[in-house]
Parts: sequence; structure tokens; C-alpha cells
Amino acid sequence: MVTACNQLFQVSHRTSYRYSVPVSLSHHVLHLTPRSCMNQICHSTTLKISPIPTARGSGQDYYGNPVDFITLQHQHKELVMDARSVIEVLPRPVPKASITPAWDSIYVNLSRDTSEEGLEAIQYAFESPQTRTTDDIRAYARKSFPVGRPVLEGALDLTQRINREFTFDTTATTVSTPVEDVLRTRRGVCQDFAHLQIACLRALQLPARYVSGYILTHPPEGRDKLVGADASHAWLSVWCQEDGWVDLDPTNDVAVALEHITLAWGREYSDISPVSGAIFGGGAHSIQVGVDVNPLEQDN
Repeated sequence: MVTACNQLFQVSHRTSYRYSVPVSLSHHVLHLTPRSCMNQICHSTTLKISPIPTARGSGQDYYGNPVDFITLQHQHKELVMDARSVIEVLPRPVPKASITPAWDSIYVNLSRDTSEEGLEAIQYAFESPQTRTTDDIRAYARKSFPVGRPVLEGALDLTQRINREFTFDTTATTVSTPVEDVLRTRRGVCQDFAHLQIACLRALQLPARYVSGYILTHPPEGRDKLVGADASHAWLSVWCQEDGWVDLDPTNDVAVALEHITLAWGREYSDISPVSGAIFGGGAHSIQVGVDVNPLEQDN
């Protein structure tokens, strides 16, 4: 039974690769099944793959995300992966920012915490290849974190500054653009803004993790929603000690709520990219991705 305050969604995520010459062998790791977590239940996922893989398996990655492994050992010039999921999103209580612990106490306390939760959180306090710390990044972060400021107050202020001072531009970056370039040009997409805020937080030894997923989009007034017009989305979580992880979306300047659907989380995008792997052959290739997020009627 879905309660009235929860939201039920159907998500379709279709990815197509087309190759100029046949691929004779390929191995892929897929993060296309949304994870169940404290604020979300993944009721079902159907993952159809064409051509049918020679071998296929599933499990969990290091971060606890569902993952599928496929191998194709026959020639193919196209690979299509179609994931369809039903997900229930639960309300996410956001603690009062002013009473969260001082940011400069977080790492000190966490370094003494031997609980499973503490040991899991502290690994996100350190930089990763896509969230390198620089003096400029640290200086940008410190503007939101004067000594003793409550951690969530500082994180929300940083979220607002990135939203206000950076321009969303799909042509400005690629998946490999360094975060210091994003800071310099002040342009990018949701992935870049999430990486930048994570790099800022980790520059101050604050644990932060990268979250990939989906967000419900609303068409302009008077227009129908276009099929396949939605897209994958990215945001971050910041560790607030007793209050746990709080999810923030700098692209939209919001604390994550009922219209955000979590797919996976890790240190950065490369840990949880929807499709990764290696191919033999293929030549030039093109990729098409279509995402649809639709609310479902709830049973009373």
C-alpha cells in the first residue's frame, strides 16, 4: 500500500549505441536499477537488452548499488538497453539547519567514530579523481563556512551560491571536464555542479557523496510533456552527523524531496555511470538516451 504522502513513479531509461563497424566482443557494467534506501523503495525493475547477452549477472557494487554485468560474444552493430522501474519515493525530513553541528567539528568527531555508519561516511571526506581539491576551490568553499557555522547552514548557502553564480550550459563541458575548469568558467550541467559542490565540501574535510538519478520535469503551461524529454539528473548528499545524510540539488537550489528519484550513489560520476565497460571493434559510435518519469496513480 502506498501512503498518501508518498509518491509513486514509473521511470523508463532507454540507451542505444550504434556502431559504424561491428563489435565482436563487449563487456558492460550497468547501473540502471534504482536502489532501495531510507527514502525510497524500488518495487520492480525490468531490464531488456538487445541483442541478448551471451552471459549476464547481477549483484551489488562497493557502494551497495544494484549492478548488472553483461557480455556479448557475437557481432553486433547496435546495443539497446531498456530499463523500466516502479519506484516509491518517501518524504525526506530535512533537519533545521541552524541546529546541525558546527562544520569544523564534523571531521574531528567522525575520525573517532568506529561505528559502521561512521566508517562508511568518512570515506566520502576525501577527494576523488573528479573532485580534486585546489586552493581556488577551498577558497570558494570557505565563503560559506565561517568558523563554527552549522554544517547544513553552510551547505545550503553553498548550494544557493552555485545556483546563483553558475550558468546551466549543455555545451560548456563534457563528462571529463575538470572541476577546476567548471569553477573558472562558471558554466556546466547538473553533474558539474554536483562535482563542484562535493569538491568544495571535501576541501573542508566534510563528507559528501555524488548521487545520480532522475527528477520529475514539468512541461510549459499549455503544452504536453514530450516522450523521452526527461533526463538523468545528479545532486549530492552532505553528512550532518546525528542527522545523517541530507541531499541537496545545486542545479535547482533545493533540498531533495518527493520529485527526485535516486538511482545510485558513490564518490563521483565515474563510480556509478549508467553504462560503462569495454568493446572490441565498433569504430565510431553514436549514443541516444531517452528518459521518461511519470507519476502513477496511487491505490487508496
